[in-house]
Amino acid sequence: MGTVILILGVVLWAGAHLLKRLAPERRAAMGEAGKGPVALALLASVVLMVLGWIWAQPVWLWVSPPWMVHLNNLLVFVGFYLFAVSGLKTNLHRRIRHPQLSGFKAWALAHLLVVGTLQGVILFGGLLAWAVVSVIVINRAERDWTPPPEAALWREGVALVGALFVMLLVGQIHGWLGVWPFGGAM
Repeated sequence: MGTVILILGVVLWAGAHLLKRLAPERRAAMGEAGKGPVALALLASVVLMVLGWIWAQPVWLWVSPPWMVHLNNLLVFVGFYLFAVSGLKTNLHRRIRHPQLSGFKAWALAHLLVVGTLQGVILFGGLLAWAVVSVIVINRAERDWTPPPEAALWREGVALVGALFVMLLVGQIHGWLGVWPFGGAM
């Protein structure tokens, strides 16, 4: 039952995010009032994914080698950095059209590599697929892209420090939840 709930959560997440792109008339007809139901659907999707993850019995498909933890951490750091790049509109954002979705893809791929369960494939593989589809759909709908203006160099440093801080914070939270993400003992 947990696996089904997990799948429903991933599908609801993707559907709520893609509604604007795949059914623009329907989303436009909802107007400003549509933001509430979409936000509620996203919140419900996260709840379903968390509950589905907790309730699903692990079905092991592979066991990652210990060194994979380091690749995971590098990809997660890249993901957090790309989110910061987007928020701070750094110069790297001038070269990457979708830094948040690129960061999300790095995060999902990182977790897919080290979580060798069916649930990991459903959750992280599903979210990775959503991010890939999102980039394709956005690029087809909006073929022209104007990179943001050049930014001050200090923004890159702030993005790096911010990503490191978030990485350590999220790592600590993982540890409190029982999964130490940095390899070795906690």
